[in-house]
Amino acid sequence: MSEFDVLSFGETMAMLVADQRGDLASVDQFHKRIAGADSNVAIGLSRLGFKVAWLSRVGADSLGRFVTQTLENEGLDCRHVAVDPEHPTGFQFKSLTVDGSDPQVEYFRRSSAASHLSIDSIAPALLDARHLHATGIVPALSDKAREMSFELMTRMREAGRSLSFDPNLRPSLWRSESMMITEINRLAALAHWVLPGLGEGRLLTGFDDPADIAAFYLDQGAEIVVIKLGADGAYYRTPLDEGVIAGVPVTQVIDTVGAGDGFAVGLISALLEGQAITAAVQRANWIGSRAVQSRGDMEGLPTRLELLAEFNDADREQARSHRVSANPCGSEPARD
Repeated sequence: MSEFDVLSFGETMAMLVADQRGDLASVDQFHKRIAGADSNVAIGLSRLGFKVAWLSRVGADSLGRFVTQTLENEGLDCRHVAVDPEHPTGFQFKSLTVDGSDPQVEYFRRSSAASHLSIDSIAPALLDARHLHATGIVPALSDKAREMSFELMTRMREAGRSLSFDPNLRPSLWRSESMMITEINRLAALAHWVLPGLGEGRLLTGFDDPADIAAFYLDQGAEIVVIKLGADGAYYRTPLDEGVIAGVPVTQVIDTVGAGDGFAVGLISALLEGQAITAAVQRANWIGSRAVQSRGDMEGLPTRLELLAEFNDADREQARSHRVSANPCGSEPARD
């Protein structure tokens, strides 16, 4: 039996968040947090009781120690986080928002320690994890990191593990848009569950309608495609079923960063528990709605107890076990 339910990999940056509103140039007080879409999902799954392994690199600096300690405090297994003596931990500045507008973010991650992830970073023990979650951010960091993403996803798929993939497009990190589209779609073709946003799906496939976007990825081998529609919820499609699950009403949007990561946490956790796709999307919408009502990238991600308190008794019993099957993707996609 595998030691880990989930393997996730990527770059976690230190984040300096403004304590005052206004342009970052005029702010003189900040507090320190962590940021990273991949690790947000890993943290969310850990809070729900899954055993999560984290694969990454940090610099031999105070920010690297802060990042690793924070992830360990969230329950992630960080034995495979390498310390790079030559390259620094990436970091970012983030402005303070209180009205749901997109914050100002400045990144300092060029040639960071995580951008030097490579195929050599893959420890054989990690390949025993039952599920792999990947995004399109790591392959944008460097050629070696992209090679590692393909290698890891290919080997996990060949081993019969289930794979989820969120494109998480970062155009500024790619040499060209055409390269980004080609490489992201190649990675998506290795995944069982593909989770693009509507805008991402339109750019990546050239189709406007969610049904056509989903069909594009189903034709490439995906078993489930779920397209995030923002406040309108999400559209899902499998080879046998499709539909739209309405979003969860939110009184006040505080910070939109991390909403997609929360959505991924909900969907992945529910599917790994064996829940139907409709129930999985409902959970994903709920966790995404929590994320936008919290200041911070991952502060709104719920614990298992908070999840149980939200859903009915039947769901609670199923969620309480949160077992991951030996082959979560199964021979057929999860469905009603």
